[in-house]
Amino acid sequence: MTCVTERYYADIDAKTYIKEFRSTDYFIEFCQQCKNYGRRYGCPPFDDETLSLVYKYEKVRILGIKIIPNNKQLPLSVANDLMEPVVKDMNEELLNLEQSLGGYAFGFVGSCPYCGGRPCARIEGKPCRHPEKVRPSLEAFGFDMSKTAKDLLGLEIKWSKGELIPEYLTLVCGLFYQFSPPTDIL
Repeated sequence: MTCVTERYYADIDAKTYIKEFRSTDYFIEFCQQCKNYGRRYGCPPFDDETLSLVYKYEKVRILGIKIIPNNKQLPLSVANDLMEPVVKDMNEELLNLEQSLGGYAFGFVGSCPYCGGRPCARIEGKPCRHPEKVRPSLEAFGFDMSKTAKDLLGLEIKWSKGELIPEYLTLVCGLFYQFSPPTDIL
């Protein structure tokens, strides 16, 4: 399967992003319906201290990636196969930015790209095997991804209307950081 990717970026003041795009009470209900709730380290529930870490940053860099399959008649079951290599690259990019800027990355959780298909250690009450790499998604912290994509990136998130993947798939992630970095870093 082949696809084309397009990248979109936006920067926003962290206080504004938190105020206008976050509703933890609303989105936690969706998370609670997911089979991964409380079973993965990148998924809620989180303690109040963890949820409040976004308040210590000044800026947010939002990254959106549009994945456009070359074959428009692919079954929905292949969506993860299309996203997996893109998610891996995106998460690595975010972790590198996190390290260079001293910020905190929010990736795309789905299945853990670091445990080789093994169940998350959280299920057994054990520590995360890769705490230096595993990050929650923005939606796990209550951020509205549809609104983020539309208002900040100009992207409409497409949903499947049956058994075929939509026209394109959209990944949205972000990095909370302290200062405005040189443009050649981002």
